[in-house]
Amino acid sequence: MSEKRAADGIVGRGMTSGSDLFRQWFDRLTAAAASGDKTAYVFVMGSLVEILHVFDFPVSFPEINSLQTAVKRVAHEYLNQAEDYGYSPDICGYVKADVAVQLRGGAHPMGTLPKPALAIATNACNTYVKWAEIWERLYHIPVFTLDVPGTRAAGGQTCPGDPDFAADCAYVKGQLQELIALCERVSGKKFDIDRLREVLGYANQMSVAWRRVIELNKSVPAVFSALTEGTVYLGVANGFRGTAEGAAYFRDLVEEMEYKAARGLGTIENEKYRLAFVGVPCYPIFRRFNEMFAEWGGVFASSTYLWFASGGTSLGFEYDLTRPLESLAEGVLISVRHAMDAMFHPDRSLAADLESFKLDGVVYHPIKSCRTVSTGLADSRRALMARTNVPSLFIESDMMDKRVVSEAQLKNRIDAFFEGLATRKQAARA
Repeated sequence: MSEKRAADGIVGRGMTSGSDLFRQWFDRLTAAAASGDKTAYVFVMGSLVEILHVFDFPVSFPEINSLQTAVKRVAHEYLNQAEDYGYSPDICGYVKADVAVQLRGGAHPMGTLPKPALAIATNACNTYVKWAEIWERLYHIPVFTLDVPGTRAAGGQTCPGDPDFAADCAYVKGQLQELIALCERVSGKKFDIDRLREVLGYANQMSVAWRRVIELNKSVPAVFSALTEGTVYLGVANGFRGTAEGAAYFRDLVEEMEYKAARGLGTIENEKYRLAFVGVPCYPIFRRFNEMFAEWGGVFASSTYLWFASGGTSLGFEYDLTRPLESLAEGVLISVRHAMDAMFHPDRSLAADLESFKLDGVVYHPIKSCRTVSTGLADSRRALMARTNVPSLFIESDMMDKRVVSEAQLKNRIDAFFEGLATRKQAARA
């Protein structure tokens, strides 16, 4: 095979295949809506899809559904409808878009979303529980709330072998057993431990591959944009975890990224500045937002969004298939806690990544809709500045609401940031 033919078949495959899988996923949800199949509503942090797949529940992620309305540039229609219905302009845009979807009978730009038969929430985000209560009121469905013990010690998480870790795992395992009993009642199917092993095996393959993909972006130039391409990979990591399709996709993705890294193929042609992104992307002008950085030769080599919005899958945790339920409890505890730490204390991980990812700057992006992610970012930025001398940019917009997104103001701030980076590089060379 010639080099060109190999590149034609490999480079860009992750984006194309990811888009295809997403269309298939929404097609399945549309089919579930038509047939009345019992569907589970879950969130990206602590989704517990590993258990849901055992019972063959179609799974709907309201966060992903909502952000798609922004990417498709129709979010304002959904937000306005929810606000007219009585929801405040100040609450999470994801919630309001989802409320409008429910008011429209599931009508969505990507298809028709089914009604939930059960919902799973966690304490990983302070909006999740109240959001699930909306579905409980609308559809009178059971809501299962997973309480994941967070990081309590200043030095970090407890680890296997620690008595506190064992106690936390036992607490989580007890909750998983309660969820299994609930799924049996709702689905009418019995729990199959061997089916769980199969699902966990696929999840292991994806998790290991996802971690490898992130590590490969330490290559110079960066093999993918952690902001744009990374969001597509992230969607597959959530929607297809524990499935054969998801494991195969990430196996191919690793092959693509290793191919590009070995040949020095970057995601942009003229990489000059390597950046880290902290926060949630600006979906109303998703492509243009990235272009404002790429025009200066800036590429996002790292992103905390890929950590916490994958529910910790990026950590690379592997389940022990000889003790599936106990290992699932351990994985949920470690992964979800890691996701929460990445969201609340991004400076800790960023300080370690500055050298390994060869970062020139950090972009903080607090948003109006999500207080959970955004409230502590100013403090996180100060903490990082106290520990390092890396330049940083603090820009505000939103993940859903175009009414508070000013492209002109963003561009002015971004241009000034890159002018400072350029001056800094010139001084270093001198």
